[in-house]
Amino acid sequence: MVALAEAYLAHRRSLGFALRIEGRQLLSFAHFADAVGHAGPLTTDLVVRWVTQPSPRPRRFPARRLDVVRPFARYRAAFEPATEVPSRGLLGPGRRRPIHHIYTPAELAALVGSAHTLGPAKGLRPATYVTLFGLLAASGLRVSEALRMARADTDLVEGVLTIRATKFRKSRLVPLHPTTTAALRAYAEHRDRVAPRPVATTFFTSARGAALPYSTVHAVFHTLCVGLGWETLAPHPRIHDLRHTFACRRLEQWYAAGVEVAPRVAALATYLGHAKVSDTYWYLTGTPELLALAARRFEAFGESATGAP
Repeated sequence: MVALAEAYLAHRRSLGFALRIEGRQLLSFAHFADAVGHAGPLTTDLVVRWVTQPSPRPRRFPARRLDVVRPFARYRAAFEPATEVPSRGLLGPGRRRPIHHIYTPAELAALVGSAHTLGPAKGLRPATYVTLFGLLAASGLRVSEALRMARADTDLVEGVLTIRATKFRKSRLVPLHPTTTAALRAYAEHRDRVAPRPVATTFFTSARGAALPYSTVHAVFHTLCVGLGWETLAPHPRIHDLRHTFACRRLEQWYAAGVEVAPRVAALATYLGHAKVSDTYWYLTGTPELLALAARRFEAFGESATGAP
């Protein structure tokens, strides 16, 4: 089974699919199949046995593992008609939408203000995290995109970022608000004074000029959350929720401006680097502000349709 899985992954990757996580999981299934002595076409029973086998850590979404094998099973069915393709939803939904923390303007201001207090007072570290968290909130970038962003890809004259080969191997241009561009320019000038000979080409660096590891950024964010008393909030704030907040606030602004939102969502999907518009809808949360705006829009539509005053 391992040889068959490797051939399948080579074929899919030749078509441009990265399959990093899915590839590891599929090879895990293939090794399991070989270890139990499976012979012949793939069967649903074999897949379910692999998905439900005991694990040192509880698996939150076993159905996701089944979904990893289903495309491989369909591929194998073209060569072995007796191959069984596990039914979608056999073990429940593959994804459950988490509840995201949508930051209020006051919370964003508190987060940035707390980052200002990081030490050393006039060093690069507080400026780095103030600018990084501010950029994530103002542009909706993925954390990984901001950390990998190269200096050469930040056009601080035109106010455009080039995000290269990110998720789904997509590249895109991200126009910025003038105030965001000004903040990035100020950070770059401060960074170049503090670390004039960087060892990394990334835009955001440590005081030694090295790239910022995600683990370090996550640890700093956690420290700030604890200092702000946010560890008791539910849902618990995450860095990635800055991206969700950006998407929700953008829709709120469109509704408040009275523009037609549906066509704009495609533009928002492109801006965020989503492969499908449905991924953007997945990001949205029914905040009280967004629901109130949508309700007023629907009320106005109902009045216009009935001729009510």
